[in-house]
Amino acid sequence: MKSGFLQKTGNTGEDYACDLILKKGYKIIERNYRYGHGEIDIVAEDKNALVFIEVKTRKNLEFGLPEYAVTKKKQAQIKKIAAAYLMEREIVDKDCRLDVISILFRGKEAPRIVHYENAFN
Repeated sequence: MKSGFLQKTGNTGEDYACDLILKKGYKIIERNYRYGHGEIDIVAEDKNALVFIEVKTRKNLEFGLPEYAVTKKKQAQIKKIAAAYLMEREIVDKDCRLDVISILFRGKEAPRIVHYENAFN
């Protein structure tokens, strides 16, 4: 379970990510889809593709850039949860991809936001 401080930072980052993808023309289908002990932050549609988006947010670089937290283990977990989402909703013939949105808050400066489309297979 995330602490209140981390949860607030994560939620704020997800809000920024949603704003970004809406401006890009995506349609948000669901936020915080949970399956088992895991979660996919955002499920969205981009044209004809279903997009599973992992959002990583940090307030400093103490542990490196936020995207570095999407390790091979985390990628495997996201893939498993995405597969469960497709199975639960009986989606069989849809292009899918896995994106990562990295958000770094930098004090009074605008946050650094990077969207990695098709970040991993």
